[in-house]
Formats: sequence, C-alpha cells, structure tokens
Amino acid sequence: MAGTAGTPGTPRVLRAMNDRAALDLLLEHGPLSRTRIGKLTGLSKPTASQLLARLEAAGLVLATGTTEGRPGPSAQLYGVNPAAGYAAGLDVTPERVLAAVADLTGRTVGRFEIPTPKRRPARPVVQQVADALDGAVKAAGLTRDDVRRLVIGTPGAFDPNTGRLRYAAHLPGWHTPHILDELAAALPMPVEYENDVNLVAVAEQRLGAARGHEDFVLLWNEAGLGAALVLGGRLHRGWTGGAGEVGFLPVPGAPLVRQVTRTNSGGYQELAGAQVIPRLARELGDHDIPEGPYTEVAAALLARAADSGDGPRLRLLTTYATGLATGLASLVSVLDPELVVLSGSALSSGGERLLALVQAELAELAASRPRLVLGDVTEQPVLRGALESALATTRDEVFDTSR
Repeated sequence: MAGTAGTPGTPRVLRAMNDRAALDLLLEHGPLSRTRIGKLTGLSKPTASQLLARLEAAGLVLATGTTEGRPGPSAQLYGVNPAAGYAAGLDVTPERVLAAVADLTGRTVGRFEIPTPKRRPARPVVQQVADALDGAVKAAGLTRDDVRRLVIGTPGAFDPNTGRLRYAAHLPGWHTPHILDELAAALPMPVEYENDVNLVAVAEQRLGAARGHEDFVLLWNEAGLGAALVLGGRLHRGWTGGAGEVGFLPVPGAPLVRQVTRTNSGGYQELAGAQVIPRLARELGDHDIPEGPYTEVAAALLARAADSGDGPRLRLLTTYATGLATGLASLVSVLDPELVVLSGSALSSGGERLLALVQAELAELAASRPRLVLGDVTEQPVLRGALESALATTRDEVFDTSR
C-alpha cells in the first residue's frame, strides 16, 4: 500500500492493509455489520471485531445504527466517519470560480460561487480563489484548517517545466509568472492543479460511464473542445500538460489554422466546437435560432435536432456527427481506446441519436472500433472530478493506520 511504513508482511503492515480494505468497502457499500465486513474481507469474526474497534478508536468509523427487517437479532452497523477529513475542489472559468467542500465519504457539504464579470476589474486571482474557498468552507460550517487538500481545475494546463498556464489564453489573471507560488503562500493546505477536461474524466472513471475501464478517451464539448486520455488507468498529460488539447488538431473539412496559440483555436475546434453549431444550423436552412450564450444555444439546437424527423434540423445532427467523427478518427487510430465517452452540454444534448450517428461515421473513418457512450456525470462534472481527485489523496493520508 502506498505510503505504508514498516516491512511488508509484518503484523503492523498487514493490519493497515486490512484496515484500508475495510474502509474502502464501507465507502463503496455504505454502513456494514461486523459479520458482513468479515465475509467481504475474508477475516474471521474476532479479527473483524478487533479491526472495527481499532478503527472506531482512531475516529475513522462510527456506529451508525442497526440492521432492520431481517430475521434474528439486530446487528450493529458501522460506517466511515465523514468528519475524519475534508477536501475541496475549485472549477475555474472566465466567468466564475465555483468551490465546494466534501467530507471523507464524498458528500458535498458546502458550495460557493464567485462571478468574475468582464465589465469591471476582477479581483486578483489569489483573492478569487481564497474568497471562493472560504465561502464553501463557511457554508460547510468549517474553517480553512479543516480542509486537508485542494484541487483546482482550469482550462488549459500548467506546464510542469515552467509553472506557467498554457492553452488557456482566454482565462484572465492566471498567466502571471509566479501565480502558483502566490497561491501556495496564501493557502494553508496542499494545492494541486489539473486541466478541467481531465477532471471530468476522473469523475467519469470513478463515478460514471468509464468505471472499470483502464483505457478510454473522453471528448468534451462545451465552451471549448478538448479530450482527456486515460491509458492503463492513468491520465496521460504529456510533456507540457497539453495532451488532449484536441481543439488545435488540424482536420479535413476545416481551414488550416496557423498561430494556434494566438487564436486559441484550431481545425477541430473550428469544425466541431460548440460555437459553430448556430452558424451551421443557419447554413442548413434552420433560421429559428434562439438567443443566448453560444454554449446554451448549441445545446438547445442539438437537443431539438435529436427530436426531429427530417429537414434542416436532422441535417444539422448528421453534419455535426460527421465533424465530430472526423477528429475522433485521428484520436482512436493512434490510441486504440476501449471506450470513448462523449461529455459536455453540446454532446449530451444530442443524446443517443447523436451518439449513434457518430458511432456509424467513426466505423467508416477509423480501423479500430471503440464503444461510444454518453457521460453519466452531468452536474458540475469538473467540480466533481476536482473533489474526487482531492479526496483520493486525502483518503490515502487519513486511512493510513500504519503510522
């Protein structure tokens, strides 16, 4: 077990391994009886009893009630102590900073949002982050010191070689040379940074459509078009953190975009990004275009197209499916993933009908045949992934009983 002190095979290490196995079972199944824990872990009743007594004394489990509705005497149930540790996540976009705090079971206990309007000078990034975190912590009835770890999700990625944010020119305030040092100095807990689409993949892998899959691609289309690459169960981030920035991918059917870092766009973005859907709908003869932010308009148009029988709206869906499959064909031809997850409002709104069209197009454009599915984590998936990532490390620390 990672982080376990001592010599492998010693009683202390074996006890810690059994403790962690039991805690993971309680997270997965919820409250369990001593007998059930013994059966699931293979431990004898006396050993399971000692384990639970040890974990209860350490403040890691609580007695939560008794079994009901079964023949025989009631049995005491035990569950993970939710207050044994807390973790936080932030989802940062150009429009707002959204923060949340979760207890050790994964339940969100506090949430807070700070808008960052463009019409007036925004607060410094460090202040935005601190205020959003403090708001979520206060909503949870906690203090900053109660939070053991924070994961921040942003567009683009921080280059591990330079510490500078790349691939996100549209995110104001985050490109100053020492932003990571300033955040580390302002916050009392360890802070990690991750690309927003990668965090959606974390959420899907742990809670959603990619559970049990070691190799998959997640294609995200909302404010921007991006992908997350999970190979051998691990996120592939690349040398500069830019693996998955597929919006910059040159593709057939779109003009060749040069100086992509200046334009913050590329061929695949111009072919299949959410911003092209309203224009594409007009070109195909649908002039009933709703007003609003392009991400919301795109989602509404694709949802409407998925329900249509024929005509311009159906042509929008089929044309858009071809554009999506064109870029996906390059990805799956190189990576050969087991699964492709389509996520983000511009893809989920097209539903199973869009999914089937993309699958059929991809079968003609690529030699490999991954299975396509829609993402299951649809409510704040970036934030959920940030919390899951922060909780994974927090649990490793809190659940280590070998120390």
